[in-house]
Amino acid sequence: MDKDKSKTRNFCIIAHVDHGKTTLSDRLLQVTQTIADRDLEEQHLDSMDLERERGITIKMHPVTMRYHADDGQDYIFNLIDTPGHVDFSYEVSRSLNACEGALLIVDAGQGVEAQTVANLHLALKQNLTIIPVINKIDLPQANVEQVKKQLEDILAIPAEEAILASAKQGIGIHEILEAVIKRVPPPKLLPLPNLAALVFDSVFDSYRGVVVYVRVFAGEIKLGSQIKLMMSGHTYDVKEVGVFTPKPMPRPKLGAGDVGYIVANIKSIADVKIGDTVTDAKKPLAKPLPGYAEVHPMVFSGIYPINTADYEALKASMAKLRLNDSSFVYQSESSAALGFGFRCGFLGLLHMEIVQERLQREYNMDIIATYPSVVYRVTLTDGTVKEVDNPANWPDPTYLEKTEEPFIRSFIICPNEMIGDVMSLVAEKRGEVKHTETLDIRRVMMTCALPLNEILVDFVDKLKTITRGYGSMDYEYDGYRESELVKLDMLINGEVMDAFSSVVHRSKSESRGRMLAEKLKEVIPRQLFAVPIQAAIGGKIVARETIGSVGKNVTAKCYGGDISRKRKLLEKQKEGKKRMKQVGKVNIPQEAFITVLKSS
Repeated sequence: MDKDKSKTRNFCIIAHVDHGKTTLSDRLLQVTQTIADRDLEEQHLDSMDLERERGITIKMHPVTMRYHADDGQDYIFNLIDTPGHVDFSYEVSRSLNACEGALLIVDAGQGVEAQTVANLHLALKQNLTIIPVINKIDLPQANVEQVKKQLEDILAIPAEEAILASAKQGIGIHEILEAVIKRVPPPKLLPLPNLAALVFDSVFDSYRGVVVYVRVFAGEIKLGSQIKLMMSGHTYDVKEVGVFTPKPMPRPKLGAGDVGYIVANIKSIADVKIGDTVTDAKKPLAKPLPGYAEVHPMVFSGIYPINTADYEALKASMAKLRLNDSSFVYQSESSAALGFGFRCGFLGLLHMEIVQERLQREYNMDIIATYPSVVYRVTLTDGTVKEVDNPANWPDPTYLEKTEEPFIRSFIICPNEMIGDVMSLVAEKRGEVKHTETLDIRRVMMTCALPLNEILVDFVDKLKTITRGYGSMDYEYDGYRESELVKLDMLINGEVMDAFSSVVHRSKSESRGRMLAEKLKEVIPRQLFAVPIQAAIGGKIVARETIGSVGKNVTAKCYGGDISRKRKLLEKQKEGKKRMKQVGKVNIPQEAFITVLKSS
């Protein structure tokens, strides 16, 4: 092995949301003097305002540090701070691929949570060395002994391996750095003849094009060398290579075992796939490094500009946003009710929320999103299998053989006394509890199977409400299962309103139809004639509301005289209303759509 590579350590930090990953990385930057104290700010690696505000990490952040160890030697640490949220687990798995070790952070006050378990499984799959760190020991509610017991019972990690720390107070930071040297092995160098580097992230720079983040496993990348991306097959000339400290710092070359970046005049982020392999253009590898998987959106929603004149501006904003987030996909679509807009695909609900919020904040767009849906799989009577992500494309029921929807396996951790309430919530969402295990005297972990569609809108909110904020949930995709799905249409005065169409399970179709009909009755203004609002499945009406007509007093000018004169005027009015109803179009204001879509 290269002598200098024995002094390199590649590791990442994994944990549940808000267990102190980013604060710990701040401390490590400070102790290794990678950043001067005067330049250090809270959450230094979280560069987005949104990340700082919410206290979550959305993008992974690599950084190279130099550390003078107790044995008198200088070591190079390549650290990757990863997101903790389930929607970004693909980013976590890519960054784990680029490392040999992982710091597993557990909050001393909250103990092992759902995502701690999920992220540990990901790390063990990659055969990483795990260093457990019990963080926040300075808190008054810290219970170190109990967390140690949980490490042994739930995660099967010996308690004596755990390092006690407080990232905020700077306790235990030196011990963590020494443990990384002693426990994490030097970089694995693959016995390959040519260049092999794994792409674990990329960002777009408006001056330099796409900046590709790589971990080199074999060979070296130099300024001016020609590289090839194996998935797209394109070749590029390298204009700059370097490392993060945490700002990009150019270097003459990146060797095997290094983590850094490449700038190579790559114009479009679509050409760079996360998990791809970079190799030498003249002597390419026979096959790419293992672990590449195409990332597929799980949740779809329509995004429309509130003012239709903003369509072009929204299109340009989405193109810019996609440059920095390759997992976000979109295509144009139009709706009779909302005009021109886009059908967008997201990795999950938090991802959807963040994209919408970034469009509103960073690009000042006023947008409206339709009810989120998932990708359904339908088999037609002629044996064709179709994937449907938009209710508008749902086939005619007469041609349907079977319908399938995506399911998830979820891990829910909740206090013992609330297990009954959580089970009834899971049952209400058409899920089933597979098994439960006791974590400690206060909490249990339930493993459940749930349809992805049911957790889209309010599942996590309800879970937090039921468990008074103590519940946590993590999930992983678990394939498709057959379900009895139907398309629910909303008819206003006999016309289908495509903006309100949704695909629902048959057992829930009537209640959802009734809810939407009542909501629409509240927001649509009264017309000169009575307007029926109907919820329909195919040709069957399952719910109905009627908006009464605005009455005009036609007998106001009729003074005295016989009653038959008044009756004659009323009959004439009735005829006119009947005729109006045949040709009358209902005027639905834009606000009505916005109100219903935001509340549904």
